[in-house]
Amino acid sequence: MPQKLSATARRDKAARDLAFAKTPARRAKKAHSQREARANPSAAKGKDYDHKDKRWETPNANRGNDGEGTKKESGNNYNI
Repeated sequence: MPQKLSATARRDKAARDLAFAKTPARRAKKAHSQREARANPSAAKGKDYDHKDKRWETPNANRGNDGEGTKKESGNNYNI
């Protein structure tokens, strides 16, 4: 279910999300995921690349630091 945001809040969130997606770490992770997916498309189908575990996982499993929450992994730089 999408968030119910006002028009102003929606624009502000879109700007924040875009700024985060364009950080050097996020761009490197995205490029690495794309390279891995092109190298093995059958393994990547419907999956997300987990840069911490270095394997393909379902999008559901690749959220929230494997059930431990995101505070613990805040600021970690994984090898790409």
